[in-house]
Amino acid sequence: MYCPVIDLVKQLVRCPSLSPDDAGCQPILIDRLQAMGFTIELINIGNTFNFWASRGKGKTLVFAGHTDVAPVGDIKRWLYSPFEPCTKNGMLFGRGTADMKGSLAAMIVAAERFVQSYPQHRGRLAFLITSDEEGCSINGTVKVVERLMERNECIDYCLVGEPSSNEKVGDVIKNGRRGSLTANLFVHGIQGHVAYPHVANNPIHRIVPILHQLINIKWDRGNSFFSPTSMQIANIQAGVGSNNTIPDNCFAQFNFRFNTQVSSSIIQSRVEDILNQNQVNYSIQWDIIRHPFLTKQGNLLHEVVNAIKHYSKITPKTLTTGGTSDGYFMAKMGAEVVELGPVNTTIHKINECVKESDLKILSFIYQRIMEKLVA
Repeated sequence: MYCPVIDLVKQLVRCPSLSPDDAGCQPILIDRLQAMGFTIELINIGNTFNFWASRGKGKTLVFAGHTDVAPVGDIKRWLYSPFEPCTKNGMLFGRGTADMKGSLAAMIVAAERFVQSYPQHRGRLAFLITSDEEGCSINGTVKVVERLMERNECIDYCLVGEPSSNEKVGDVIKNGRRGSLTANLFVHGIQGHVAYPHVANNPIHRIVPILHQLINIKWDRGNSFFSPTSMQIANIQAGVGSNNTIPDNCFAQFNFRFNTQVSSSIIQSRVEDILNQNQVNYSIQWDIIRHPFLTKQGNLLHEVVNAIKHYSKITPKTLTTGGTSDGYFMAKMGAEVVELGPVNTTIHKINECVKESDLKILSFIYQRIMEKLVA
């Protein structure tokens, strides 16, 4: 039986949009939006495709998402071709079905039904779509938001279609995310023969106790919205390829996922204090990927919860767990931000899939949110 949501998902999945290549997804979405009377603004930067679409005036509800997908991995391990969508026992298989072409299709079809029912809606409905979320995220949502802020655009509500659900569509929504801070640390030593350590300076020996000290720091206890700040070592590199040579440098990369109880500057200062106390010769580069953001109870969160209760018959958990998202950039504009999308158990995996019935429900949830906020 024909279903407009599933048909649109399949069209999008057939576009091999490996980040940041859009591969033809956005023209499909733009055609559908233009047919509804949306004004389209292309904001393409470098090899990244972005567009801003809006309809109406007044209080603004933005649906945000991305058309790019993660790499497919070993294609031989897929049950079905990752860019040839296939339905089996009610599950739709294909790269992007869950993250996040399924959400995009649900949004567009929801908007079509909404505009048909409320052609003179009192608020503004908008879409912000990028092809640079799964990659480096340099020329995507961040640049579009900068453009919007330069001209004093006002956004009241933003719903991001990231796959937030754990087991059933709507069982988890995200009203914020932790910040992400990465340290790239080089400890410098003196190269030498392992048999003569007294005339060398082994940077590995210097860095190990420092990392141990950092691992055991309790940065905070978290709060009612966020879990405690955590640190994880991602990479350690040293050595010249010989078992009898002390290297002259050791590189360590570690990441902090931090909450609103501690700032990136506090973390940086404490790490560098420890390095100085240990009297090591070092250089460090900090990369602040995101600051934490949080949307407390407001109109958007209220209507999202009610819409989920209405269609999924459950009360969602409101969490801030997981990685980073483009919701951070929307929050910078002062918008209430909530993430709501399909079940995330197969995202970025071989044989990514989603229940077709979940996408149908999700589309009605999105439509109800539109009706409550901008109808």
